[in-house]
Amino acid sequence: MERFHWVQHRCRQLLMRDSGRGWYSAPNGVPNKSSQDTHYSLHRVSGKRRTVFACHGPHQQEYEGVSKNYKGNGIRTTKYNLWTFIPMNLFEQFHRAANLYFLFLVLLNWVPVVEAFQKEITMIPLLVVLIVIAIKDALEDYRRYLFDKKINNNIVQVFCGKKKAYVDQCWKDVRVGDFVRLSCNEIIPADMLLLYSSDPRGVCYIETANLDGETNLKQRQVVSDLPLQGVEFTPESFHSRIECENPNNDLNRFRGYMEHSSGVRVGLHNSNLLLRSCTIRNTEAVVGIVVYSGHETKAMMNNSGPRYKRSQLEKRLNTDILWCVVLLIVMCLTAAIGHGLWLKKLKDPIFQVDGETSPALAGFYVFWTMIIVLQVLIPISLYVSVEIVKLGQVYFIQNDLALYNEQLDSRIQCRALNITEDLGQIQYLFSDKTGTLTENKMVFRRCSIYGVEYPHEENAQRLEVYEVENEAVGRSVTLKSGCSGKSLSCRSLSCTHSSVSLHTLTAESEEEGDAMATHILPRTSAFCSRMAKEVLPDPELVRKLNWLCSSEACLSEGSSGSSSRLELTYITDFFLALAICNSVVVSSPSQQQLAGPEAGAPLKSLEEIKLMFQRFSFSPFSALSNLSSPQIKNSPHSFTSRLFTRGKTNSSLVSSPPITTTDGSEPGQESNLETSILKHKLDFSGRGKGGDAGQLKDREAVDNVKVMKTNADRDLQEVENLSKEADTDSYTEDDLVYEAESPDEAALVYAAQAYRCTLRGRSVESLLVDLPGIGSLAVQLLHILPFDSNRKRMSVVVRHPLTGQVVVYTKGADSVIMDLAETPTGSEQAQDIYGHIREQTQKHLDSYAREGLRTLCIAKKVLEEEEYNVWRKRQLLAESSIENREELMLESAQRLETNLTLLGATGIVDRLQEEVPETIEALQRAGIKVWVLTGDKQETAINIAHSCKLLCSNDQLLTANCDSKDACVALLKELKLEVPQGEDRFTAVETHRESSSGNVPSFILVIDGQTLDWALQEDLKSDFLEVSCRCKAVICCRSTPLQKSQVVRLIRDQLAVSTLAVGDGANDVSMIQMADVGIGISGQEGMQAVMSSDFAISRFKHLSKLLLVHGHWCYSRLANMVLYFIYKNVMYVNLLFWYQFFCGFSGSVMTNSWVLIFFNLLFTSVPPLIYGILDQDMSADTLRFLPELYQAAQTSKIYVPYMFCITVLDAFYQSLVCFFVPYFALAGSDVGELSFGSPINTSALLIILLHQVLESHTLTWIHVVVLVLSGAFYFGFVLLFSVVCTTCSPPTNPVGVETLQMSQPLFYIICALTTVTALLPRLLVRVLHNTLHPSAVLRSTQMDKVDSDMYRRRMQCWNQNEPRTTSVVS
Repeated sequence: MERFHWVQHRCRQLLMRDSGRGWYSAPNGVPNKSSQDTHYSLHRVSGKRRTVFACHGPHQQEYEGVSKNYKGNGIRTTKYNLWTFIPMNLFEQFHRAANLYFLFLVLLNWVPVVEAFQKEITMIPLLVVLIVIAIKDALEDYRRYLFDKKINNNIVQVFCGKKKAYVDQCWKDVRVGDFVRLSCNEIIPADMLLLYSSDPRGVCYIETANLDGETNLKQRQVVSDLPLQGVEFTPESFHSRIECENPNNDLNRFRGYMEHSSGVRVGLHNSNLLLRSCTIRNTEAVVGIVVYSGHETKAMMNNSGPRYKRSQLEKRLNTDILWCVVLLIVMCLTAAIGHGLWLKKLKDPIFQVDGETSPALAGFYVFWTMIIVLQVLIPISLYVSVEIVKLGQVYFIQNDLALYNEQLDSRIQCRALNITEDLGQIQYLFSDKTGTLTENKMVFRRCSIYGVEYPHEENAQRLEVYEVENEAVGRSVTLKSGCSGKSLSCRSLSCTHSSVSLHTLTAESEEEGDAMATHILPRTSAFCSRMAKEVLPDPELVRKLNWLCSSEACLSEGSSGSSSRLELTYITDFFLALAICNSVVVSSPSQQQLAGPEAGAPLKSLEEIKLMFQRFSFSPFSALSNLSSPQIKNSPHSFTSRLFTRGKTNSSLVSSPPITTTDGSEPGQESNLETSILKHKLDFSGRGKGGDAGQLKDREAVDNVKVMKTNADRDLQEVENLSKEADTDSYTEDDLVYEAESPDEAALVYAAQAYRCTLRGRSVESLLVDLPGIGSLAVQLLHILPFDSNRKRMSVVVRHPLTGQVVVYTKGADSVIMDLAETPTGSEQAQDIYGHIREQTQKHLDSYAREGLRTLCIAKKVLEEEEYNVWRKRQLLAESSIENREELMLESAQRLETNLTLLGATGIVDRLQEEVPETIEALQRAGIKVWVLTGDKQETAINIAHSCKLLCSNDQLLTANCDSKDACVALLKELKLEVPQGEDRFTAVETHRESSSGNVPSFILVIDGQTLDWALQEDLKSDFLEVSCRCKAVICCRSTPLQKSQVVRLIRDQLAVSTLAVGDGANDVSMIQMADVGIGISGQEGMQAVMSSDFAISRFKHLSKLLLVHGHWCYSRLANMVLYFIYKNVMYVNLLFWYQFFCGFSGSVMTNSWVLIFFNLLFTSVPPLIYGILDQDMSADTLRFLPELYQAAQTSKIYVPYMFCITVLDAFYQSLVCFFVPYFALAGSDVGELSFGSPINTSALLIILLHQVLESHTLTWIHVVVLVLSGAFYFGFVLLFSVVCTTCSPPTNPVGVETLQMSQPLFYIICALTTVTALLPRLLVRVLHNTLHPSAVLRSTQMDKVDSDMYRRRMQCWNQNEPRTTSVVS
C-alpha cells in the first residue's frame, strides 16, 4: 500500500508539474486580476494549488467552497481502532509469506483425507505467533493513541468571528483559514503564514529543534507590503486571498503569493511560513493564518519513523528458506512415491487398509500429509527470532559507553533496526570531510586582502598554545566549546507561557523522543568558544586601519608609510562583507528586546559627520593622476565617499599594491607588536583630536554631507528599532552572540568584529554595523541570495550607507568566485594591478589549501540604479512565482553575480577530530577501502588526507584534473597502464602493511568535480571503476551532492560490495541514503544527515568500535544463529522422515503431536536467542587491536551457500545417528512407537543443546541457566504429560510411557551413546582443523588467554605484596 500511495503521489506531482508549467505570477505591485475573475481563477487552479481565504470575512462563500476539501488539524497516527484492530492486524500479518504458508497448513489439516494431527494442535504455532505480534502491535498503537490525544487537546488562541476576540480552542479544532495568536515559548499548532509580529520590525524568531534538531534561532518575517506593524492586528480587516503550492514535505521550500483586494500580488517565501511543532522565541506575540493543518503540515509529512532496509544476510536467508522449501518438497515426494509403491506391493495386509483408493491417489494424499508432518522444516519462528536478536543487539550498541559522547551528552542512535549485521560486512566507506573528519568548528586563521597576505602569526601561536594545554590535561586536541546545553537566545526573554514536551509534537514515543533529544544539541556551541571569538588582529592590518582612523590621516598624504587609498577601500569593503554577507542572527544574554529604555540613534550628529568628512577630504589619489583626467587638489568629493565608490567605471581608481615580504608585512614596518596592546592600538572610536574647520567651506563637500544626512534620516526609524536590540552602552562587544547556520559564517563575523567591524543588529530590511572610525550605521538590506550547492556562494544586495549606491557583496568557493571576477578594463596599468591582485590572491589560496585551511573568496559589485531596477523586476517575478521558482531564482542570482571585483580571501582552520588518523588506519587494516568525497578544493583535501593518514609519505599521488572529456578519456587510459593490477580488497591488508613499512607504494587517486562528472558518464564509467579499484583510496574534490550519490551507486552496483556512507550535512543526505549503511554525524550542520541515516554517531572515531567490534559481533552472531536454527530444524524433521521407511510412508510419527509441535516452539527456541545476542567469538579489545580480524571474519565465509550445505549435511548425519542408534538398541523388543520415540526425542534435545555449546565461543551463567531450564522444561512437560494425559493425543495413549522409559537404565545409556556419537565427528574435525590450520579467530583467542593469564599472575603478585605493604605502613 505504501508503494501504491507513493506512485500515486508521484504521478500527481508529475501532472501538476506538466499542467502548471510556465504559469507565473506577476511581480509585486502589478495588478493582474480584477475582482470579476476571481471565481474563474479558483476554478482554474483547483486540484493544482491551494487557495486559502480567511474564515471570517467577506469571502465567506469562497471559503466554504474550498475549505471543505482540506483536512482538519487533528492528527491520528494510530493504525487501528477498537473495531478494526482484529481484521486489520490479521490482514497485515498475513502479508508475510511464512504466515500464509502456515495458515495453508492449518486449513490443509482440516481436510480429512490428509489430516495428520488434531486440528487444534496444528493451529498452535500460528496462533502463538499471531497473538504475540498482535499484543505488541496493540501496545504500540495504544501508546500512539495516548500521544495523539495529548497533542490534539493542546490549547491555542483562535480568533472567533462571532465574539470578535481570540478564544481558547484545542489544536484538533483549528482549521485552514483560522487566525491563530501565539505568545513566546508557545508551540505552533499548524503551518501558518505570518501576518503580524509584536516586533516593530515585523520579525519573529522560531526554534526548529522539533523538526530538524537545530536549536539556533531562525528568523521569520511578516509578509511584505502588509501595513499592519506597529498596531494590533485586526483579523476583520484582512481581505486578501492566498494561493500557494499543495502540501509537501520540503521543510525549506514554500511558494505562493497573496493577492490583495486591489489585485496586487505579493510573493510568499519560506521565511513567511511558521511550521507546526516549532517554538516561538524572543517574540511577545504573533498572529498567523493557517494554510496547512493536521496531516498536511510539513512536520507530519516528514514524520516517517524508523527506516527499513533489507540486510544482505536477510536476502541470503530468504534464499536458504527457498532451499528448505525445495528440500521439503523432495522429502514429501519421496514419501508419496514410497507410499504408492508400498501399497502396490502390499499383499494380504494384517491391518486395515483402504482398498478402494488407488496407490497413486493414496500417494497424492500422503504428499500433503507429509507437508503437515514436516512443517517444522520451514521455521515460522526464525523471522521472529531474528527480529528479537536484532533488538537485543541494538540495545547493547546503544548502551555502549565507548560510543557515548560525554561532552555533548549524546549516544549512538540506531534508526534502522534490521541491518545491524551489515555493519560487519562493509567493504567500501565513503566519507565527507568537513564536519565528519574535521571538527567543523571554524576559527579564523589568516586572510589576503588586495593581494597582500596577513598571516596572523600571534593568532596561530595562541591556537598552538591552546592545543598544548588541552593535551596536557588529557583533553581532545580540538577546539572545545564552553557553552551550555541550551541556546542562548532562548534565555534572552522570560515569558510566562510554558511549552509542550518536545517529543509529543509528532506523536513519537518517549524512547524515540529521548533518542532524538540526545542529538538535539545547540549548534551555537561551536561558535561560543572564546577560542573562536577572540581573534588576535594582525599587526600590519592593525597599522593600516589605525592610519584610516587616525586624525592625522589628512596630513600623511605624501608620507611613504601611508597605505594607498584604494587598498583601504579593499580592506574596509572586505571586513564589511564579512560582517553583513551572512544570515547570522544577533542576540545577547543581556538583551531586553521587549522592555527597557529606548536607546538613541547610533548615527552620529550632522556636525560629527561633517568632521568625519573633513578628516577624509584631502588630496585625490595621486598615484592615479596619470591614469585618468587630472583631478584638483582638495577635491570636493570627500575621501569617505570616494573610499566606498568603486564599480565598473572605477578602473582609474587603482593604485599599485605595496611590495610585501613573505610574511605579508611591508618593509620597514614593525610587525612584532605585543599581543597585549593590540586591542588598545585598535581604537576605532572615530573621535579625532580636532580638524581644520576651514576645509568644510567647500560647498560640494557640504552638499555631500547633506546627502548623507538625508540617507540617515530616511533610515532613522529603522536604526532606532535596531538600537533597541543593540544598545552599545548596555553591553560590550563580547556580550554579542552570533547564531549562525554554519560555522564558517560565525568565524568570519567574529573575525570582522576583531577589527571593530561589528554586526550589532539585524532586521528584515536593514543591518546595524559598526564601521571603524565611523560608528554605527544602518545598512539597508535589499536582497539576500542564500547559499546553495549549485552556485556555491551567497550574496547580499545592500544600499551603501555612505555612498547610497547599490552594492552586491558575495562570498563563496574560490573556484567559483575567481571565475566570476571581472576582466580588467581601462588603462594598461589598471589591468596590470588587477591581474597582480588576482595572481597574488590565487597564490595565497593555494598556500592556505596546502596548510589544510578552508578557503573562501570575498568579492563585490557596484550596480547602477537602472541596472538594479531591471534585475529587481526579474527577481520579484521569480520570488512571486509558484511553478519553477527554484530555476528562476537560480537564473536571477547567476545574472547578478557576474563581473565581480575580487576583494580578498580567507583561510579558516578546521581541526581534525580526535583519533581520526587512528580510526582510518584501523579501517584500512580491516580491509575497508576509504574514499573521501568533499566539496573542498583539491589542495585542502590532500592536506587533510595527509593529516588523517589516508595518504602516507610513500604513496604515489595520481591527480585527475581534465579540461575536456577527451582529455579525461586519455588520462584514464594512461592511469590504467600506470597503476598495476592486483590491488584488490583481499590483498589490501598485506598491501597496507607493506605500504606502511615503506616496501610497496600504493596509489591514491585525486579527482576534481568536473573530471568526475565526465568519469561517471556511461562510456567512461568502466575505466574509472577499474582505475579506482586498483587504488588504495580515492579523494573526490569539488564534488556535488549528486556526484557523491552517483559514486556510491556506481561502486555498490557494479562491484556488488557492501558500502557505507558517513556525513554530517544536508549535502551528504543523498549519499547516505544511497549506501547500504548510512551513518549521520550529529555535528554543526544540523540534523538532516542524522534524520536520513541508519545510525547516528557524534564522532568519526566511533566508527572503529561500531564496525570492528559491534559489526563483527552482530554479523557473526546472527549468521551462526541462522545456521544453527536451520540445523536444528533439519535435524529434527529428518527423524520423522527416517521413521517413514518403517511405517509404509503413511505419515505416522513415533511421538505424540504435542511434543512434536512444542519441540521447536518452546523447548529449543530460547537458547538460540541468547546465542545470537550474547555470543562473542573475540573480545572487544582484541578486535580493535587486530583490525585484520574484521576482514578475516568476512573471508571465512560464515554464512555462504556452501556453509548452508555443510550445515544441512551435518544435520542429516546427526539425525541418522539419533534415529538408528535407538532403533538398533531396541531392535527385537516389544516397545511401542511412543516408547521407541521417547529416547529419540530426548537424544535429539541433548544433541541440539550440546551442539550449541560446541558452537558457542562464550559461555556465561546466562547460557548455562537457559540451557538447563530448556532441558528441565522438556523433561517436566513430558513427565507431566505422561501422568495426566489420557486422550490428549489420539489415537495414541501416552499415559505412563515417559515415566516407564525414564525409570530404565537402558534409556540413559541410549541417550548418552547417541549424543556422543552424533557430536564426536564435529568435535574431532574442529580440533584437527584448528590444530593444522588455526584461524585468526583462534590465534586471537589464544592471545586473549595469554593476556588474561599474565594479568591474573600480576594481580596475584600484587595481592601477595599488598598485605606486606599494609603491615609495614601500620
